[in-house]
Amino acid sequence: MKILLCFGTRPEAIKMAPLYHELKNNNFEVIVCVTAQHREMLDQVLDFFDIKPDYDLDLMQSNQSLNSLSSLILAKIDSVFRETNPDLVLVHGDTTTSSMVALAAFHLGIKVGHIEAGLRTYNKKAPFPEEINRQLTSRIVDLHFTPTTEATQNLLNENILQKDILQTGNTVIDALLWTVDKIGKSDYIHPEIEKLKKEISRDKKIVLVTGHRRENFESGLKNLCEALLEISERKDVIVIYPVHLNPNVKKTVYELLSGKENIYLIPPVSYPVFVWLMQQSFLIVTDSGGIQEEAPSLGKPVLVTRDVSERPEGVTAGFSTLVGTDKNKIISTIQTILDNFQGFKEPQNPYGNGDASRKIARFLKQ
Repeated sequence: MKILLCFGTRPEAIKMAPLYHELKNNNFEVIVCVTAQHREMLDQVLDFFDIKPDYDLDLMQSNQSLNSLSSLILAKIDSVFRETNPDLVLVHGDTTTSSMVALAAFHLGIKVGHIEAGLRTYNKKAPFPEEINRQLTSRIVDLHFTPTTEATQNLLNENILQKDILQTGNTVIDALLWTVDKIGKSDYIHPEIEKLKKEISRDKKIVLVTGHRRENFESGLKNLCEALLEISERKDVIVIYPVHLNPNVKKTVYELLSGKENIYLIPPVSYPVFVWLMQQSFLIVTDSGGIQEEAPSLGKPVLVTRDVSERPEGVTAGFSTLVGTDKNKIISTIQTILDNFQGFKEPQNPYGNGDASRKIARFLKQ
């Protein structure tokens, strides 16, 4: 079977990497096409996981609109499909790449499988545009690989047939555990990690922060930064914030937080460095979906700066707390965790245990 993996962003690459290697190890003919919806951050992941794309559409442009990106993907992917003639295309998650590649494959009568299928908020504006990307993709694809029982039930409620769904857990846990094992080896040396070890005070509680959602631009991001300023006044805390490359994010964050005591702003870091930072952290503040899935495996509490999450399992299990972008709520919740958190009693990750890629490969082989 000839399988074409298509992805474009760093999170997609992380979550597709273990599946790529699992398929290769099971003697599938695997072809990789990247749209490079993210460029620099994507390349870091490809290098770490030793993936060399067969096709690189290199579509990233500065301040690119969603419509422009969508039209470019539809226009450029056709030639890849015609040259490779795959038996199956695999897309991932909720990006513009996933929904547009799935649509283009459907137009050509090519079967499509969706990794991390079935996540929903049923609020088309949160996350934007990811929620609608997921729903569009689900209407198009032939096979749905869901990470959790709730995601499976969402699809069943939408009249997707049970025979077209395989519940697997999330491949991001496969990637995380592989990375933890690799960077934990005594002979593994990473210059970024070595640099951070020298610069970051290890006797303080690390609050690790990320933020990039479109719906949080401007006021939401400003509220977060103002909350972090207040938290940074504590003598027992250091805030570490790898700042997303999006100019809408960088401008606000650096204007409000640059040069402040106990706040350490750094450029986006590679995946192994970020995993190391998560390991060192006391808590994580984020609007990322993937981090909500990864943190339980590391025993780290997560504050989610969103009003709704398509990953409710972590909230239900007590690993994540939805705080939105209300400044006072962010401050009070962080303070409570810093003062009271003593670890999770039974940190069993609701998003999987690291065998999702194996389940998908076994299913496709059969």
